[in-house]
Amino acid sequence: MEGKLISIPFLFTFFTLSISVSSVSLQYQTLTLRSLPEPQSLSWATQDSNDFQPLNSENTLAVQLHHVDLITPYTSLFNTTPHALFKLRLQRDAVRAKVLSNLAEAAAKDFSSSVISGLAQGSGEYFTRIGIGTPPKYAYMVLDTGSDVVWIQCLPCRQCYNQSDPVFDPSKSSSFTGLSCDSPLCRRLDSPGCNNKNKCLYQVSYGDGSFTVGEFSTETLTFRKTHVSDIAFGCGHDNEGLFIGAAGLLGLGKGKLSFPGQAGSRFGNKFSYCLVDRTGSPKPSYLIFGETAVTRNTIFTPLLTNQKLHTFYYVELTGISVGGTRVPGITPELFKLGADGTGGVIVDSGTSVTRLTRRAYVALRDAFSLGTKNLKRAPNYSLFDTCYDLSGKTEVKVPTLVLHFKDADVALPASNYLIPVSSEGRFCFGFAGTASGLSIIGNIQQQGFRVVFDVAGSRLGFAPRGCN
Repeated sequence: MEGKLISIPFLFTFFTLSISVSSVSLQYQTLTLRSLPEPQSLSWATQDSNDFQPLNSENTLAVQLHHVDLITPYTSLFNTTPHALFKLRLQRDAVRAKVLSNLAEAAAKDFSSSVISGLAQGSGEYFTRIGIGTPPKYAYMVLDTGSDVVWIQCLPCRQCYNQSDPVFDPSKSSSFTGLSCDSPLCRRLDSPGCNNKNKCLYQVSYGDGSFTVGEFSTETLTFRKTHVSDIAFGCGHDNEGLFIGAAGLLGLGKGKLSFPGQAGSRFGNKFSYCLVDRTGSPKPSYLIFGETAVTRNTIFTPLLTNQKLHTFYYVELTGISVGGTRVPGITPELFKLGADGTGGVIVDSGTSVTRLTRRAYVALRDAFSLGTKNLKRAPNYSLFDTCYDLSGKTEVKVPTLVLHFKDADVALPASNYLIPVSSEGRFCFGFAGTASGLSIIGNIQQQGFRVVFDVAGSRLGFAPRGCN
């Protein structure tokens, strides 16, 4: 009898606890449904020195960013229906994610080559237009936080791919200077080359086998009316691969040879960008260097250092909440940056879809699925395994989602994680799993935030509604 008196409260307590867990009311937010954006074109001829940059000054510069889907030389090569362009984006994304993971794994094994870029073949997502040389010749450049190099195609061409603008001719620029093999900048290359004229040579290799080779030099870059002189860059005479339209690449990585690494001290070692939601706004995105890159509502998380690989911007992700509740299976250990350079989490401008280590992704997906049981499921699509048929609806309620970084909780808008994949109302959960130890915060999840790279303060920040 006494045993029963003890067991009844125990059973009652357990039952009450079970009820409280299963009946926790999830927090929801409204997603206004939009289809994939219709293809548009961007006039190359009107984007030169008149590119709108209201913040440019001696210590600040700003440039517009345009998505690759707007670049006519790119879209003219392919079927430009919304669905076709989105499929191409996912194909580029898969290649890039693999390349970034391979770079991290290679670095952990103490592998090195001349200069290795995170930009995979045709994977540049955002472009800007800048002037090269004196007088400046304007051309589109890929912007990439996964690369530590600046390079453009140059005459004379041994092998050059097609680009919309004329190929840069260094002989017509008064500010072009070739670097000698014994110069400090040349020695910063992992494996510099040297020709018979004692000129420094560079090579950028890509994960798909494409490459650019040429003379390592210095030149003046012009961001509208702001001139930034003596930037070390590769003047590529042999460029093989499908780079599609852009004249070259403006590396924004954390290494010493990237544009921020070279010119950052002139702008307070701070830069930021804000990527607009392409399904909801025709407005351009912006990249800003200088003190105005940081807005008052920015929340910061510390930048971590990978001693094996200095290019990427590593942060500490400690967990994820769905519907206001932390997902139990997602622990800090799943995202830990190892002393050997493996694992970790990076924030990347060129990857579209956020990749999480497989265990973390499965836990996140299952938690989100539990909160969307009322939504009609649809077949899987490409890398997405959690999709919904929302045809005929104008809005739906979805569980909230918060990324918990150290010292910074980033609440994502619903449009940053339930995304359209067709024009017929199919939407998918915009995360993916990866067998790699490296997790990547992609640009779909960054949309609408001003993402601040405060290298001087060794921190990375997020400012919601940062594109206003």
